[in-house]
Amino acid sequence: MKHRFYTLFFLIMQGLVSNTLFAQAITATDIVRKADEKFNGEKSSYSVMSMTIVRPEWQRTIEFKSWTLGREYALTLITAPAKEAGQTFLKRGSEMWSWNPSIGRLIKLPPSMMSQGWMGSDYTNDDILRESSVVKDYIHEIVGEESIGGRLCYKIKMTAREDASIVWGKQIRWIDKKDFLVLKAELYDEDGILVRTETSSDIKTMDGRTIPSKIELVPEEEPENKTLVGILDIKFNRPVEESFFSQQNMKIVR
Repeated sequence: MKHRFYTLFFLIMQGLVSNTLFAQAITATDIVRKADEKFNGEKSSYSVMSMTIVRPEWQRTIEFKSWTLGREYALTLITAPAKEAGQTFLKRGSEMWSWNPSIGRLIKLPPSMMSQGWMGSDYTNDDILRESSVVKDYIHEIVGEESIGGRLCYKIKMTAREDASIVWGKQIRWIDKKDFLVLKAELYDEDGILVRTETSSDIKTMDGRTIPSKIELVPEEEPENKTLVGILDIKFNRPVEESFFSQQNMKIVR
C-alpha cells in the first residue's frame, strides 16, 4: 500500500514539474506563432468569408474566397455582390496586384497602398494580402494574463522591428492559453496611438480545428463604424502549387 502511495506521489510530482517546465519553456514568440498557424495553417489555407461594412447611414456585405501558401503567396477572389464579383488580388513575395474584370485592368499595388482600406472596409490591403508577418516582423513580450469571454489569455505586446516595413508600430494581442486563439487585438500606429480594436467570438470547430468564426473590427477614431467578418468555411494545409498564384489565374479563378 505504501509502495502504491509513493508511486502515485511520484507521478503527480512528475506531472507538476513537466507542466512547470512547459510553462517556462514557451516564449511569447512561440505563442504568437502557434496562434498564427492555428488560424492561417502551417503550410496553406483556403477560406470562404463574408465581410459586412457598417456605417451610420448604410452597410454592405462582400463575399470572397482566399487561398494562401505560406507567407509568400495569397490570392483573393470577390464572389459577391454581382457588380464586384470577379475582382481578384494577388500576392507573390513582396509584389502585389489587383485585377478588375469590368475594366480589364491589371494594376500593381505599390507598398504605399498596404495601409489603405480594402474594398472600402476598415481592414487594410496588408490585412487581406498578409504582407507583414506577426512572427518575424515584431518583437514579442508576455506582459500579463487576462480573461476574455471566460477564457484565460496570454497578453502579448508586439513591437515592430526597426527594419520591418509594416503598417502597425505596435500590437497588443490576447491569445487564449488553451487553444491559442486570438480573442482580442489592439493595433497602434508608429506614434503609439491606438487605431483599431478587433474582437473574436463564436468559436467553432472547422476542418478539425477550434477557431473563432466571427471577428469585429472597430476603428478608434470612428467608433460608430465597424467591419464584421464571418468565416463560412475554412480548410488547412490542402495541396496547392505556387503556379496557382499567377497573374493568369487571377483572371480565371472561380
